[in-house]
Amino acid sequence: MVLSLAGIFTDHMVLQRDSVIPVWGSAPARAAITVEFRGARATAQADANGCWRVELPAMAASTEAADLAVSVHPDPTGHTRLVCRDVLVGDVWLCSGQSNMEWPVAQSKDAQQELAAADFPLIRLLSVPHRIVEKPAADISDTCWQVCSGATLEKSPPGDQSVGFSAVGYFFGRELHRQLGVPIGLINASWGGTVAETWMSPQGLQADPQIRCVWEDYTRDLPQLKERTAQWQQEMDAIAARTSDTQNLGVARGWAAMDEPSPHWPKMKLPANWRTEGLDFNGIVWFRKTVDVPAGWAGRDLQLGIGSADKSDITYFNGAKVGSVTMRDRPDAWSFSRVYRVPGALVKAGRNVIAVRVHCDRFDAGLRGPAKAMALSCPEDSGTAPIRLDGSWGYAVETNYGIVTGPPQPLGPDNPNSPTTLFNSLLAPLTNFPIRGAIWYQGESNVERAAQYQHLFPALIRDWRRLWHNDHLAFYFVQLANYMATRDQPGPSPWAELREAQTMALALPHTGMAVAIDIGEAGDIHPRNKQDVGLRLALSALHHTYGKKNVVPSGPQFRSARRQGRNVRIAWDYVGGGLVCRGDKLEGFAVAGADGNYVWAEARIEGDEVVVHSDSVPEPRTVTYAWADNPRCNLYNAAGLPAVPFRAGV
Repeated sequence: MVLSLAGIFTDHMVLQRDSVIPVWGSAPARAAITVEFRGARATAQADANGCWRVELPAMAASTEAADLAVSVHPDPTGHTRLVCRDVLVGDVWLCSGQSNMEWPVAQSKDAQQELAAADFPLIRLLSVPHRIVEKPAADISDTCWQVCSGATLEKSPPGDQSVGFSAVGYFFGRELHRQLGVPIGLINASWGGTVAETWMSPQGLQADPQIRCVWEDYTRDLPQLKERTAQWQQEMDAIAARTSDTQNLGVARGWAAMDEPSPHWPKMKLPANWRTEGLDFNGIVWFRKTVDVPAGWAGRDLQLGIGSADKSDITYFNGAKVGSVTMRDRPDAWSFSRVYRVPGALVKAGRNVIAVRVHCDRFDAGLRGPAKAMALSCPEDSGTAPIRLDGSWGYAVETNYGIVTGPPQPLGPDNPNSPTTLFNSLLAPLTNFPIRGAIWYQGESNVERAAQYQHLFPALIRDWRRLWHNDHLAFYFVQLANYMATRDQPGPSPWAELREAQTMALALPHTGMAVAIDIGEAGDIHPRNKQDVGLRLALSALHHTYGKKNVVPSGPQFRSARRQGRNVRIAWDYVGGGLVCRGDKLEGFAVAGADGNYVWAEARIEGDEVVVHSDSVPEPRTVTYAWADNPRCNLYNAAGLPAVPFRAGV
């Protein structure tokens, strides 16, 4: 066995300040190990299996990088020394959750400007690759720490599917670095479309009697789930054999080229699901659109957004391939919004042709948008409006598979949504590495189980604190953004119930919540404004973790409600210099009497309180604010942060 370090120890890493620094790895059995860093020295002896661990003393933050050296004696293999270069000491934060945490900078608002300005050599990035294991993994591999730049944000190391670094994580870390001046290490361990219980350990799931059934039911059913998984895989293999994308017939037919194909292609209005637009089958369909490019863009790199392609795409500009995302690249490719760079060498003044080949082997299909994500722009020319690409496109069918309805994957060891799966695969190897705290953006996949989430989510926070041996581990999370259609009347809302469950987790110490009720998008579960999300998380950290009491950490948060005749007076925490209505009048408040039927209420600000009433509810019993999937709401504090949705009795 040769001398080696655990996979998290690489060049450019950040070690957690003010904490004992463990370093571990493997070596020949019984070999003597010495670790040196910044004048500190620690020794240990490898055990009979070659495992070793040392502890360096806690160190203060430093912007001066140093080398961490590991040596071994004796070593018959001749590999006697390892060096991790350019190592910093600062604060390390774990960034985890589902697709809104995974969402990269390159797919976010103002992506090209953000990437161009991302020169922060004291911010370091580590992405944990997606993989699935049945038991807790001992180590991570195929990744490394990277110095933050536009290039490293845009394209992650091999092994992480090259989707780019978390936008929420980056914008959070950037604000901390700007305000604190210390090195910041960001570890991205996220996976789109996943439930909370997959990120928990077996012990964490069993610690709370209200959610113990999640683990008990899973382990009881596991033998049957494995059988069902084997059957499912056979079905999927059969579907894959019939629907595999083995050859690109359209390119040979000139469908990506500048010349118009013959015969003339019919038109389809995009974005759309082609199965509801007259093509009721799965297969491969090409889409083409001719655009008129301004003369000033000729020879310049462009940014091409086509929205989500359900399921895989190959995208061409003037006959040259400029990008592709497949289900092999990322499991959520069906909903992942594509943004590709068009090299300036391909860009001509006047007529240019965009062609997109969409391969869909099951379920819905097409270029699904949203419409505003479909645009061609020139990052170097902010004065010229982007060219909108939604609307009429030509289309042609390359392959028709008929209607394919593959079965959903059952829970089991190979499913990323099975209880404890992503704890085993992504988190377990990190728990010996000290961190300052964690940020979390998840909940969309648990929306239908909001009552259970009231117990599940705080249990996850307690579980992580136990795993990292830190009862004070900071944990800041994003409340679900507004999403889906806005309703005219108040009523039940699964999304509001999940937001309420998230708010309840604030009862745990050392937590904070970033409210995103004002920056979501009705037609897209992935809001592009990740800058404000990261900033609002950072405000919580700056206030609670770093003690900056002049920083307002939250928008107005419900404290109490009391009846005063027909009125309800609502008091708030975090008024941040005063309550503010962004608009002509307050919106989003509703009241109900004993019958439980909610009606919209009139509301006004009086000092640091909001007074609510409705003439049709003379004896209000309950009051809500922003209680909807996508509410109309406009209460803020003077610090510019939105009020927290709530419901309460009076």
